[in-house]
Amino acid sequence: MTNKQPVNKEAAAISAEQTERLKELFPQIVTEGKIDFDKLREALGDEVDSRPERYSFSWAGKRDAIRLLQTPSRATLVPAKKESINFDETNNIFIEGDNLEVLKLLYKSYFGRVKMIYIDPPYNTGNDFVYPDNFADPLDTYLKLTGQKTAEGNLLTSNPETSGRYHSAWLSMMYPRLFIARQLLREDGLIFVSIDDIELHNLRMLMNEIFGEENFLAQITWKNVYGGGSKSKHVVNQSEYVLLFARNREAVGVLELPPDPEARKRYTEKDDKHPTRGLYFTQPLATTSMDFRQNLRFPIMWKGNEIWPEKQWQWSKERVEKALANDELVFKNDNGKWSVRYKQYLHDEDGTERSAKLYSVFNGPWTQEGTAEIAEYFGDGKIFPFPKPTKLIKQLISCIWQEQDAIVLDFFAGSCPTAQAVYELSRENPGSCRFIMVQLPESTPEDSPARKAGYKTIADIGKERVRRVIAKLKKDKDGKLDLKNGDKAEDLGFKVFKLAESNYKPWTGPEKKDSDAYAEQMAAFTDPFVPSWKPENVIWEVTIKEGYGLNSEIIHMTGIKENSVYHVTDPDKGQSFRICLDEVLKPVALRALALGKNDLFICRDKAMTDELVANLALQCRLKTI
Repeated sequence: MTNKQPVNKEAAAISAEQTERLKELFPQIVTEGKIDFDKLREALGDEVDSRPERYSFSWAGKRDAIRLLQTPSRATLVPAKKESINFDETNNIFIEGDNLEVLKLLYKSYFGRVKMIYIDPPYNTGNDFVYPDNFADPLDTYLKLTGQKTAEGNLLTSNPETSGRYHSAWLSMMYPRLFIARQLLREDGLIFVSIDDIELHNLRMLMNEIFGEENFLAQITWKNVYGGGSKSKHVVNQSEYVLLFARNREAVGVLELPPDPEARKRYTEKDDKHPTRGLYFTQPLATTSMDFRQNLRFPIMWKGNEIWPEKQWQWSKERVEKALANDELVFKNDNGKWSVRYKQYLHDEDGTERSAKLYSVFNGPWTQEGTAEIAEYFGDGKIFPFPKPTKLIKQLISCIWQEQDAIVLDFFAGSCPTAQAVYELSRENPGSCRFIMVQLPESTPEDSPARKAGYKTIADIGKERVRRVIAKLKKDKDGKLDLKNGDKAEDLGFKVFKLAESNYKPWTGPEKKDSDAYAEQMAAFTDPFVPSWKPENVIWEVTIKEGYGLNSEIIHMTGIKENSVYHVTDPDKGQSFRICLDEVLKPVALRALALGKNDLFICRDKAMTDELVANLALQCRLKTI
């Protein structure tokens, strides 16, 4: 019996992973390797609602959506270096493919690692599109839709309002994607979802179920249109919404925005008594708040005068006395009527520059600004309809501006305004964040401005926008000395991956009871790879399915001559493995590797003799393909 294990040939099954976590929390619920739900109810005690009638959110097709979520992906991601910029150096990632399949592939590598998610999903207007998920074979559906197999299916299916499952189809599309998205978030992670009136209520209910209504943080109203209304029949609609949820509300601190250069202009007064706090301006200490509190109504004594507020002060008596002692109040006499103002300093007492909080109402930016950006980069604003303005997404990402190396994920990337927002914010604060963009290669309409300009898919538009944003940022920086950011390197690159069929042969053979057919199928499996396999693609598939990230470094160990061995390292996780795909593994090469007990080595199962397997399994952690 050797300590040898097979590599993972499928992405981690979400249900299996969740079951393992449940077993860790409640080991007493496991009976003969399976969960005993009676014991689970017993362990949870009063937390279980056993009443026959209870509040719930359901729709036609929800069960199929859950089954789709539980279906492991048999796809892989292959690198597209020619479409990338600085592939080996950059930490920014663009993935072309169905976002559900991609999220399943990212699950093991990025579980609990993403700081922020922003998505702008289809609004279900009846004219946009819904991903035609097939829980029986999602990868096969994707390959047909993208022309990698037969063209029997349509690229996408519209969801007209006359459909009996108008809202249900949209909810079934969103459920599994949001479910996995939550698993990818850090404990203090945030998710922002753009939406309009059509599905706002359903989205809120759906996110309450997935994230927990206790983790709801805000419904941001975004006034995105100015003027107009001539076509409105009843009410002029000038706004959309952004729902904000946390993975764990208790782990999230105050959402502060970075100092605003425009706001700094208000600070004009100098205070020699508090030089570390910088300039200041004054604001009224009195308030007319509707919420009256008796302890905030008291007189302030100044030069023999007793000054009362019309209603109440903003501060308590103790806070006012401290401000008086620190000379933080300014008194003014206007025709015998005294008023009190307090000094609003640019910096806090510890020297940190003041910042604003995130508000629940955004007055702009306007939708037209997003179209203007497309026109700026492509010469025609009609290349991509109704893109979100970069400024909107920058406002949202800005609330994590103090982070370092935070991952921002957008799996409905469209024309990639989120990527542009990350680049622009990273210029202001290098190293603060990096992105993962995911976009389906949805075909652009025939005769559309995009198709006429040579863009066959929306993914093509997104990638090209990223390239042009990078080019503009490089041009803007050329010849300028960056004194503010010092030696911090700016990451102006992105690596492209594409969803593809696995490099492993799928098992489609008969059961063992049909001995002849089974033996014939096993003979065909002497080589585990499909005929068109490439070493680099196999290594990336192993990397992803073993839980290593897409910024892993793959180095060919050229010092070993007897076999072709690669060293794969994930710098984010601090873990690595070595892999050899040769048909025969030579002992002299293994001796040169000097593998230890904690080292992971992966090779073909048929590449070793039984003796070599036994020795190697004692020497290191061994996995075979």
